[in-house]
This record gives sequence, C-alpha cells and structure tokens, in this order.
Amino acid sequence: MNFTILSSVVTVISLFVFLGIVYWAFSSGNKERFEELARLPIDNENGK
Repeated sequence: MNFTILSSVVTVISLFVFLGIVYWAFSSGNKERFEELARLPIDNENGK
C-alpha cells in the first residue's frame, strides 16, 4: 500500500469522524443537556 492511498483513506475517515461530531453537537436531542451545561458557570457564581 503506497502512501497516497493511505493518506486518502485517512482523509476520508477523518471527514466522516468530523461530520459525525458535527451531527452529534447540533442534534436536537442534546440541546437541553448543552443548555444545562452552559448555565453551570452562572449558577456556580450565584451559589446555587
């Protein structure tokens, strides 16, 4: 297997991993959880 084919395969795998992470981050199922995590610094500041 030469370097060009290996490089292409790694690039395609990296693209699919990146698209999977983007899909996971913007999926509506995680919205409530992410909003709760975003409020943590504010809640800790007020002593809640």
